[in-house]
Amino acid sequence: MGLIVQKFGGTSVGSVEKIRNVAVCVKEETERGNNVVVVVSAMGKSTDTLVNLAKEISAQPNKREMDMLLTTGEQVTIALLSMAINQQGLEAVSFTGWQAGITTEPIHGNARISNINTTAIERQLTAGKVVIVAGFQGVTEDGEITTLGRGGSDTTAVALAAALDADKCDIYTDVTGVFTTDPRYVKSARKLLSVSYDEMLELANLGAGVLHPRAVEFAKNYQVRVEVRSSIEKIEGTVIEEEAAMEQNLVVRGVAFEDEITKVTVLGLANSLTSLATIFTTLAQNQINVDIIIQSTTEGGTANLSFSIQTLELLETLKVLEDNKTELGYDQIDAENKLAKVSIVGSGMISNPGVAAKMFAVLAENQIQIKMVSTSEIKVSAVVEEKNMLKAVEALHEAFELANN
Repeated sequence: MGLIVQKFGGTSVGSVEKIRNVAVCVKEETERGNNVVVVVSAMGKSTDTLVNLAKEISAQPNKREMDMLLTTGEQVTIALLSMAINQQGLEAVSFTGWQAGITTEPIHGNARISNINTTAIERQLTAGKVVIVAGFQGVTEDGEITTLGRGGSDTTAVALAAALDADKCDIYTDVTGVFTTDPRYVKSARKLLSVSYDEMLELANLGAGVLHPRAVEFAKNYQVRVEVRSSIEKIEGTVIEEEAAMEQNLVVRGVAFEDEITKVTVLGLANSLTSLATIFTTLAQNQINVDIIIQSTTEGGTANLSFSIQTLELLETLKVLEDNKTELGYDQIDAENKLAKVSIVGSGMISNPGVAAKMFAVLAENQIQIKMVSTSEIKVSAVVEEKNMLKAVEALHEAFELANN
């Protein structure tokens, strides 16, 4: 008898009828002779509804209380799904994140899982029950309820699969797998049969919303076999594993994109050995994620530093920099909004020089100005104006021959 972890996102459990369909899917897995642990998100847009309620109370709600509020969404789903599975003639039991033994670091709103005590889950599996676990949540060692950030249910599912030594983790979603780019925006996008952990990690970090980056990290670190598949169509999805089968010898496997990017420039920064360390340590201590970084030296001996962040973090970033202006020693700050990041990803790029040059040429041919650039062995990212984002994605998708034949 094997062990399968299944994860169903908000759209897959968005109504009572959809929850019943999930219960049927769970039953079919048990009929194949497997024990099943199910991780679920909050129903449909219920998390957004809770966030909006909080904003009616306060423009900047307390992060601890936001975690208390948002974790109720998943509790609704686990109870309803447990009831639906019981109606299928199976025994099911629902657990919140803390009942499931998921311990996190003491950070509200974006905590990382630090440990999972699987005793309670294993006890119920041994008793022949299906275990339903609320995704996206955990508890600190001091008993404080935390959330894992948006998309955290993916992380919960893969982390549980690793802790339980599951045979597989199936991520059920509203698409049939991982595509060369988002098929909602580029109609010629096609599904990939398999993707390597490294490629998927880059795609997830660069804006591909099909799987959360931390989930891919867990899968890679613990060698969890993951399949992204449709919760509606009973077809094979995309397998994420260590070595993906090369399809048509594609150098570039996917094009990812992300809007609402802001470029922050710190002008007149002291050009000392410790300047960069000081500024980025300060930002990191305030949980601000910095992406692309560019530094230049002026004729006056000072430095100008540019970096990209998500636009939603702009106000907090500016506040942190202003509060620490004396220590950081800069003259002024500029911010450029309405930007986007477009990236190409593929493990074949390591042994194929000229990929970046081709990307830049394609963007130039389409009159798309590049604001910032970042590269790694298997990806190239360019920050462009937000209005040109989809134009860039479509041009790159076609140029690297990723479209459906």
